[in-house]
Amino acid sequence: MSATGRIAAFAGVVALVSGGAAVAGGAIDPKGAEQNSAPHNDAHAARSGDEPMNAHGNTHGGTAEKPRPVRGLAVAEQDLRVVVDDPELRRGRAETLRFRIVDASDRTVRDFDVEHERRMHLILARRDLTGFQHLHPEQGQDGVWSVEVKVDEPGSYRLFADFAHEGDSYTLASDLRVDGAADLRPLPEPEMDALSDGGYDVRLSAGDVHPGEEAELRFEISRDGKPVKVEPYLGAGGHLVALREGDLAFLHVHPTGDGTDFAATFPTRGNYRLFLQFKHAGRVQTVAFTQEVD
Repeated sequence: MSATGRIAAFAGVVALVSGGAAVAGGAIDPKGAEQNSAPHNDAHAARSGDEPMNAHGNTHGGTAEKPRPVRGLAVAEQDLRVVVDDPELRRGRAETLRFRIVDASDRTVRDFDVEHERRMHLILARRDLTGFQHLHPEQGQDGVWSVEVKVDEPGSYRLFADFAHEGDSYTLASDLRVDGAADLRPLPEPEMDALSDGGYDVRLSAGDVHPGEEAELRFEISRDGKPVKVEPYLGAGGHLVALREGDLAFLHVHPTGDGTDFAATFPTRGNYRLFLQFKHAGRVQTVAFTQEVD
């Protein structure tokens, strides 16, 4: 091959490698991946009469932040990353789970904003959307977050670190493994009525729910046939997390007022598992529903 031909061939190889790297980078870059995700409300439900809000109800300088893409699908976002010290848990034993948030230089982040009365919210759920836990870790002087957890069923679990840093909201996720053969369960069929873990009757009224459209989710709570007035929990009347079946995309919404009415925009068709938490008689109750979006 002539010198001119060798130079042309080399230039073609460089162009091919560069193009492939750009494609690969877009595939693994958390921010790039999220930008290609279907949008959702990502707004802990903007309260009636408020400006549109970001994922945790924040506005910056009086200007509403645009809704951000689906959360909980990546271990990193905007140069922040969640690192779990040991993702292996033993079933049926109380263990200390430790994790930290690091920046692009692998430095441990220590400063977090207070949101909903906490600086860090930790959500755990098994891949079949069972075993839901909402925990509030403590941060050590080294910046490491720790919390005691007990997981009774084996399988693969998803950890969601939900927090705010320098005015921006994040939901970073990572996987945990619990030893043993997992007996995965199918998602329950949608039902209007469910029983909380403390024996409260809860009814969900949602009507037809369509992707990309704001839906009103109303929960009526009673015990022994009598309506229950909820107590404040995390600065609101209730707390609602929605996880999408399959990839466990994370929607985190809060009431439109001081009760248990919520507004949420589901990003795609499919089934979602709703985990409602409310407080009564000094105890936090948890109840789950399956919501179909079509």
